[in-house]
Amino acid sequence: MSLHPALGLVDAIAARLADPDTAPLGSRTLSSDRQHLAYGPPGIALLHIELAANGRGPWHRAHAWLTAASRQPLTSGPDSHPFYGVPAFAHALSCAADHLPGSYLRALDVMDGQITVDVGRRLDAAHRRIDAGRLPQLAEFDAIRGLTGYGAYLLRRDPGSSTMRAVLDYCVRLTEPITHHGETLPGWWAETGPSGSPDDRFPGGHANTGMAHGIGGVLALLALAARNGYVIHGHHAALRTILTWLDRWEEIVDGGPVWPYWVTQGQLRRGCLGPSAPRRPSWCYGTAGLARAQQLAALAFGDASRQIDAENALVAALTDPEQLKATTDNGLCHGFAGLAHTAARTADDAHPSTAGRLRAAIPALLAEITPPGTDPELMATALIQDRKGGPGLLDGAAGIALALLAPSTAAPPQSAWDACLLTA
Repeated sequence: MSLHPALGLVDAIAARLADPDTAPLGSRTLSSDRQHLAYGPPGIALLHIELAANGRGPWHRAHAWLTAASRQPLTSGPDSHPFYGVPAFAHALSCAADHLPGSYLRALDVMDGQITVDVGRRLDAAHRRIDAGRLPQLAEFDAIRGLTGYGAYLLRRDPGSSTMRAVLDYCVRLTEPITHHGETLPGWWAETGPSGSPDDRFPGGHANTGMAHGIGGVLALLALAARNGYVIHGHHAALRTILTWLDRWEEIVDGGPVWPYWVTQGQLRRGCLGPSAPRRPSWCYGTAGLARAQQLAALAFGDASRQIDAENALVAALTDPEQLKATTDNGLCHGFAGLAHTAARTADDAHPSTAGRLRAAIPALLAEITPPGTDPELMATALIQDRKGGPGLLDGAAGIALALLAPSTAAPPQSAWDACLLTA
């Protein structure tokens, strides 16, 4: 019997997603989303990999989902990215291989070779773009589709490689200011809206701060690399540039410090954000992900004051009724499960003065997902069959189950499943 109500939901989701041939899946899961880490089999495989690594499930379930993802050739080249195709599958496969010595080595070697080639091409294009004085697309650098996401994979697989160093070099260069139409902008300023497409609501573009699609992910990657001893020329200066930007746009609300999802051209020119409604403090955008990224940077610098400030910001966000009211789903990406996981990861590294308060905030987050009286079997079925979330990682049932494990057991993940989120 599960020790925590949330673990009952984890086990129920895992049981319903035990076998890709019998699981109650949406029509896209094994077809158009087959190669997608966010929505398809690679992300569901991560759930079973983590459960097996914890001794809570059998390895054959993980293997079945990895097989389902790779029954047909995987996409590489320009149509792939960290959450789709070869890189997405390689992340899941490498998480399994970490715990199964000697397994999957040949496949990973082949995929790592392809990833190296693809990253090289992306880096060449990015440097040509910078040399020409053009602004980047979000997909050039972000954690989901871009070079930051590739960096997260390489930092695990081959952190001392020339390719990893080249990604870090690029991240440093991305933080250098760029002059566009006579205006000095941060180097990560995108001409589009946050969707990556032209948007009339963002005339002149925006600077995205998010972990998923903005400079928050770059900050986390640079910080994680530095914490692990991989530091290049300009590395610390780049970290400080991003931190200074976040300091500039930090606002103090009743619930504590918050950061915007993005800064528009109008806000940049005015030098202030203007009034806005409370926003959810999610992993993908907002205070939760950015607090973790800033904590990681502070740990890399040995800056206890900034570390405590970041941790206090997360505590404030997780206990502010107005911010929590803006959180409307249970998912990993922007819901309560993601908040609980981020809180647990942050608490694992927290200063003694804040660790207890971070952990004290977690039970209320878990209760939002599994209120007293929740039937885990019924809820698991509802989550998997939900049209918006479905069975997958980022918004769906597998991600919720994964994100509940560490907060419910007070033990860090046993696999590197969340490396793709740059939370560790």
